[in-house]
Amino acid sequence: MVSGPKLSLIIPAYKEGEHIYDNLKVIASALADIDCEMIPVNDGSPDSTGSEIVRAASEDPRIRPVSYPVNRGKGGAIKAGIEASTGDVVGFLDADLDLSPEHVVAFFREMEKGGSDVVIGSKMHKDSKLEYPLARKIFSIGYFCLLKILFGTGLKDTQTGVKLYKGDLLRSICPLLKVEGYAFDIEMLMLAASRGAHITEMPVKVEYTRDTSFGRIRFKDVWKMFTDTWGIWWDLRIAKRYGK
Repeated sequence: MVSGPKLSLIIPAYKEGEHIYDNLKVIASALADIDCEMIPVNDGSPDSTGSEIVRAASEDPRIRPVSYPVNRGKGGAIKAGIEASTGDVVGFLDADLDLSPEHVVAFFREMEKGGSDVVIGSKMHKDSKLEYPLARKIFSIGYFCLLKILFGTGLKDTQTGVKLYKGDLLRSICPLLKVEGYAFDIEMLMLAASRGAHITEMPVKVEYTRDTSFGRIRFKDVWKMFTDTWGIWWDLRIAKRYGK
């Protein structure tokens, strides 16, 4: 293993008991040449997710489980992982592996080149390859338009489930995070941008594995995502509550 910056990879997991053990093995193999710790976060799952994570950790000392009994939402799981992280670079990857962990390796190498404080996957990148439902594509475009109106961001996609941040930057942002639902991504990115972070978008290959168009995302999750997004805009641009 070549010496260099250390990576902390957070893997939020909810009701992934059937797959999480095997998926952690896949992630560990992909990161074999990187100095890293893997932080799977059992987000209050009612199934065997927690025990399967512990089983994987017993076989690989790089796996450092985080678990709590009550479901907080993806943003809450990510925040718990950030608080447990020690790496120079901190990243996230969805536990279902719709996105291959090879993306993490490519993004990490991009950060090693210097110049990027944040590297994110973008489904709207011209080189991205997508195999996922039309309903989700329409939702992604609609949400992008909302973010463009509210924040004026030049980012084309804020919601793809693979991202890397410089560790010090992310840990400075972590105490300010308020959103525990799916809108945590835009909150985190806007706070990073407000600190002058250079954000790089990279292409992804998405292979959707869920049985339905939105997987576990329900209408109330979508509604909360929109209301949380408005709340972030209000607190950041109008009330200016972040950082107080």
